[in-house]
Amino acid sequence: MKNVVAGLITPANPDALAHVHGGMAVLLLARLITRRSLSTPIPLACVAALQLLNECIDRYNHGSWRWPDTIADTINTLFWPTVLFLGLRWRRERTPVRAAAAEDLPATT
Repeated sequence: MKNVVAGLITPANPDALAHVHGGMAVLLLARLITRRSLSTPIPLACVAALQLLNECIDRYNHGSWRWPDTIADTINTLFWPTVLFLGLRWRRERTPVRAAAAEDLPATT
């Protein structure tokens, strides 16, 4: 079933791009379900956990680890969710500095 869905999403290279889309979809669903910000590690951890589960299922189905495929799938799945997490985390840590600076400004009446 996974291959059928992947073929509908990306007929040229179904597995690679399906992992990219799947990682982002899981990230957003985890954010909605947990109600945690994307700048917290919880949604990203959900993506990593489901990717691990997916690779364990692949290992079971194939009878052995296919390391080049496993590594490529993991990179494709986790790359953009990790970039988004790091960017939002960086912005979140910088925001209080700007907010504190704004509080030092005189109030206008």
